[in-house]
Amino acid sequence: MEPIRITSPGTDNQLLYFTSPSLTSGDDVLVFLREDGGNPNIYCKKLPDGPEVALTDNRDGSMKSYVYFWGGQGKGLGKASISLHPDSGTVYYIQGNDICSVDIRGNRRVLASLPKNQVTAFTHVSADGTRLCVPTTDCRALEYDTPQDMGKNAPDYDTDRRIQEENLSSTLRVYDTASGREILSERVERAWVTHVQFCPTDNDVILYNHEWPSDCGIRRMWLYDGKNHIRLRTEGNGRSKHDWTCHEMWTPDGQGILYHGTYQGGRAYVGKVNRDGSGLIEIPLPDGFTKYGHFTMSGTGRLVSDGYYQESQEPGPAQWISLIDADWHAGTMEWTPLCRSGSSWASQDSHPHPVFSHRGDAVYFTSDREGFRAVYRIPV
Repeated sequence: MEPIRITSPGTDNQLLYFTSPSLTSGDDVLVFLREDGGNPNIYCKKLPDGPEVALTDNRDGSMKSYVYFWGGQGKGLGKASISLHPDSGTVYYIQGNDICSVDIRGNRRVLASLPKNQVTAFTHVSADGTRLCVPTTDCRALEYDTPQDMGKNAPDYDTDRRIQEENLSSTLRVYDTASGREILSERVERAWVTHVQFCPTDNDVILYNHEWPSDCGIRRMWLYDGKNHIRLRTEGNGRSKHDWTCHEMWTPDGQGILYHGTYQGGRAYVGKVNRDGSGLIEIPLPDGFTKYGHFTMSGTGRLVSDGYYQESQEPGPAQWISLIDADWHAGTMEWTPLCRSGSSWASQDSHPHPVFSHRGDAVYFTSDREGFRAVYRIPV
C-alpha cells in the first residue's frame, strides 16, 4: 500500500518532533512545521482536505538550539521547541527569548521570557495542558571557539567533555500555561538535557536525558519525581556504559519508559523499564536489523518504527515504516512492514519520526520521497 501525502507539494513540511503529538485529539487537525526561505513557521490543516493555515509569522530564521546548532542566538523560531496539547489545540513554542502559545484559531500570546545565556531543546506540555517544561542549558555548551567547531550537523568538539570539564549545567523549567509563572527551576549539574516529557498521569514526574554522554549506556535516561533524580539504566546483565541508548519516551499508561539502542558489541535492542527503575526488559533485534530509526507506542502497546527492519542488505538509510508487536515477557517481537518511507534521512527534518493517530488506525510520518519534505499517512 502506498502512503497518502497530506501536505501541499513543493513546500518543505514536517511533523512536530515525535515526543509531541501532531494531531488534535479527534485526529481532525494536523499541526506541522513549514520552512520557506529559511524561515520556519507553524501551520495547521483541517483533515482531510482543509486549507493550510499559518499560525505564526516568523521572519527571523531558526533559533540556535539542540539539533539546530547553526541558528541565531536568541533569535528566530525554535524548531525543536514546538509542543501541541491535543485536547485544546494549543501549540507552545519559543520565539527568540519568549515562550509563546498559539491555538488553531490563530490566537497568540507570550507566556514568559527565558533567561539570557541559555540554549534550549525539545519542550513538552503536560497531558492536562496546565504545565510546559522547557529544558535550558548554559549557552557555552554550544559556543564555537574555532571555525572547525562549525560542522554541518553537530559541533565538532566533544560537547559532553566540555560540559564536564567546565562544570556546565542544565535546568528543568516548568511554567504554568495559564499564568506563565515559572513554578519549577530544577538544576541538573554537569548535564546537557535536550529531551523532557511529563508522565502522562502525573505532572510532578518528568522523564529527561543526558545528551551525548560518554557513558551513554548508563547516563542517558533519568527521571525526576519532584524530589529525587533517578537513573533508569545501570550496568549489569550484559548492559554496559559503553552501550548506546536513546529516544526514551513514556508508555501511554505512564507506568513505563520505552527506549532503544545498540549494545557494545553492535547488536540493536528495544527496551522497556518501569518508572521506578525496576522491571527492565530488553529484546535484542534480529541479525541484520542495524539501520538507525525511532520507535513510538500506540495506546494499545503496539509499536511503530522507521528503522532497523530491512528485507535485504539494501544500501543507504532505513526505508521501511513497520508495525511491531512485542511480547515483553517472552522477549520476542513480530515485525510487519507497512510501506517504504522513501526518506533520504539527509537532515534531522527529513527523519520520518512515525507516530500513530490517536485512534491507532493510521500512522503519520515525514519524508522527502518526492524531492521535498511532506507529511504522509498510511492506514494501519
